[in-house]
Amino acid sequence: MINELIKNRRSIFPSSYDPSRPIDRELLEQLVENANWAPTHRLTEPWRFQVFHTPESRQELGQYLANYYKNHTPPALFAPSQYDKALESPVKAGAVIAIILQRDMDARVPEFEEIAAVAMAVQNMWLTCTEMGLGCYWSTPKSALEATEWLNLEEGQRCLGLFYIGWHNAPDLPGKRGDIEKKTLWR
Repeated sequence: MINELIKNRRSIFPSSYDPSRPIDRELLEQLVENANWAPTHRLTEPWRFQVFHTPESRQELGQYLANYYKNHTPPALFAPSQYDKALESPVKAGAVIAIILQRDMDARVPEFEEIAAVAMAVQNMWLTCTEMGLGCYWSTPKSALEATEWLNLEEGQRCLGLFYIGWHNAPDLPGKRGDIEKKTLWR
């Protein structure tokens, strides 16, 4: 079962989400609970999450993302469609989770290990979404990566992106991976 779950995991984007179908808080609690069980060196548990679940909080997030785009894009490069996408994508989602790294204040492990632990926590959420039939994807726009002040992050924290989640109508698509034998050296 786990093999099929891993192979069926896909990035499913907000354009395929059904905004009329809310996501129950209990499902979101299960996602972050499963994330909490990711491997972590020295038990630093470096993952933190901010869950934008209510329509109002997702609208606020969309407004932040759109304003960031507007304020950081030269007029000659500004595209109204990109502004609209930044504004509307969080609203189309049933929830958006800000993925936050909490660096071990004693730096007992290298930062890359803590980033890897956060990525494994996100993979746990991704696989849980796949099992539940939810679409999701991890977005890393500069607006999110630079959202420290907007998210009121504490010392040692930084945002690693946004995890969009929604019930969807995307078709089942086959996976695309190259041959593992070309990526493996047996010794």
